[in-house]
Amino acid sequence: MEILVTNALPDQAFWRGRRVFLTGHTGFKGGWLTLWLRSLGAEVRGYSLPPTTQPNLFEAARIGEACQSILGDIRDLQMLGRAFEDFAPDIVLHLAAQPLVRRSYQDPLETWSTNVMGTAHVLDLVRRTPGVRAALIVTTDKCYENLEQTAPYRETDRLGGRDPYSNSKACAELVTQSYWWSYFSRPGGPAVASARAGNVVGGGDWAPDRLVPDLMQAFAAGRPALLRNPQAVRPWQHVLEPCCGYLLAVEHICRTPAASPPAWNFGPDAQGNVAVGDIAAGLAAAWGDDARYEVRRDPDAVHEATLLTLDPTKARTDLGWRPRWSLATTLGKTADWYRAHRAGDDMRVLCEQQLSDYVCA
Repeated sequence: MEILVTNALPDQAFWRGRRVFLTGHTGFKGGWLTLWLRSLGAEVRGYSLPPTTQPNLFEAARIGEACQSILGDIRDLQMLGRAFEDFAPDIVLHLAAQPLVRRSYQDPLETWSTNVMGTAHVLDLVRRTPGVRAALIVTTDKCYENLEQTAPYRETDRLGGRDPYSNSKACAELVTQSYWWSYFSRPGGPAVASARAGNVVGGGDWAPDRLVPDLMQAFAAGRPALLRNPQAVRPWQHVLEPCCGYLLAVEHICRTPAASPPAWNFGPDAQGNVAVGDIAAGLAAAWGDDARYEVRRDPDAVHEATLLTLDPTKARTDLGWRPRWSLATTLGKTADWYRAHRAGDDMRVLCEQQLSDYVCA
């Protein structure tokens, strides 16, 4: 087996001139990935619903200037198909999703229809569109059946999900596997894989009921942030870490035939598997200005897992990927981003600077 150099970076020669169809470009992770693809010389068409928060990364960093932006719903197969066929992509990156656990309890049908049928729509268009070379379906670490075990989850572990969001992402993985075996396992067709990332943080996330946006908004307002479950342990990493992994994964599946549906975990080293309270303390220290937080448990809260970690060994072995930033650097860069946004700085410039810092790390 070929052992790659760790800390690999995307190959600009591979991406230059590529026609990349990216769903979810108005979201947090999709926005950062759009800017990275643009810096590599790719031509990007984004397809997504309008941003769901105000403010948002899409507007703050002028993501629409870095791509051909189409606002639409991946559940609308006719509209999605027109955007797909007209662009004739080489590469498809599917990130569009309903991404929130607590919201999935409030509207489970939206969650399943978006995350399951939306994924099926994308895969079927890949199947029916000549010229597509590869597609990557992005899910989440929460696709695994969470047994609250101390051992980190591997790609071969059982899929599952107690809440509608986690369950929908496990279903999306199963849909991807079925399409792979049914349509993409034969030589000569598109290469398809899935990617499962741990919790991501960084500048530009304002989603409700997420830890970092809640902390940053409270700190900026000079009020204490409220923590629901400070003991919950998650695999924390900067948003650029899995984005790097996604690009490397696409390069890999284009070059290396697979005998079964490929999937990779993207998660931090052991030092990044920490409790919510530790993240809050680290961000408070990075923010300064008497930033503070307090615990306020919700007796009516919906179920959320207490322990979840990932084993990213396969991504290191296959792709040469590993985290480039420590947890301290990640939290510092995150606080810097929100502080700059509050000051009215040019966030497109700052995003590009942080991307350059990451590549040079």
